[in-house]
Amino acid sequence: MGKFLVHRLLGVLPVMFGVSVIIFLLMHLAPGDVTTVLLGPQATEAAKTELRHALGLDQPLPLQYGRWLWRTLHGDFGVSIATQLHVAALVLPRFVNTMLLTVASLFLAIVIGYGAGLFAALRTRSIFDRGTMVVTLLAGSTPPFWLGLILVLLFAIRLRWLPVSGMTDMAGDGGALDVLRHLVLPAVTTALGPAAIITRMVRSSLREALERPHVRVARAKGLSRGVLLRRHVILNALPPIVTITGLQLGYLIGGALLTEVVFAWPGLGSLLYDSITARDMPAVQATTLLIALAFVLVNILVDFINVLLDPRLRDA
Repeated sequence: MGKFLVHRLLGVLPVMFGVSVIIFLLMHLAPGDVTTVLLGPQATEAAKTELRHALGLDQPLPLQYGRWLWRTLHGDFGVSIATQLHVAALVLPRFVNTMLLTVASLFLAIVIGYGAGLFAALRTRSIFDRGTMVVTLLAGSTPPFWLGLILVLLFAIRLRWLPVSGMTDMAGDGGALDVLRHLVLPAVTTALGPAAIITRMVRSSLREALERPHVRVARAKGLSRGVLLRRHVILNALPPIVTITGLQLGYLIGGALLTEVVFAWPGLGSLLYDSITARDMPAVQATTLLIALAFVLVNILVDFINVLLDPRLRDA
């Protein structure tokens, strides 16, 4: 187990190096000029050249990348071009907010996905099974930003049950209940897509496990459904379910951008959107790199859980 973890953790290094190169090149090769954004379209070329020199943007790309990578390895993500604040001070609080939204969305996705998938697998070809497949197809195909707008229109504007946007009320106490009320709509919006995918995977894996020969023999011996599920079905069906759940967690970490923008949730997604709009390269690079690192670590955690469930994977 120790060798497996060391091998997987060492594999993170080349992956993150490749990600850092791609992020850096995309930001520097993207159309637009940060000096124009900062100084305005009426700025003179002399002023733009001076600002470009002050920001170090007139140096060769390999030198710029080397300096950025060296600072990043030492925990220094630079200074935000738009706000003149340290990028770490901007990113870390937003990361906590994104993780709050991600954990809440994952909890809803697991509850809905595992529950609906289990009932659909146990009632194959029933009305519930067919209805679940139709609903998951629609939920998985619905754009999150459109669904978010519909939920805002229904529950926030017409029914006035929940707040429209933000993380707390300006006139509220900012306590846990206030945050929870603001969390409901973005969490539901973000969770429905992954819940649909998890539901389909749970149903498919459980149906496959139920059709295996040893399960049929156990059923013929008179084992109850509960004992059959606990001893012979669920454990055998878990590895692909855990894998798809982990992938959805990675999606939730990096894919909540539109949801956070729609609901003005102060997380990494809204920060990334604002930073891209302002051509704030240090903030974009740090945010994207953090999202990529979280995704890679989630995949390692999923692999570790799968190895615990099936030790044969250690040598795979």
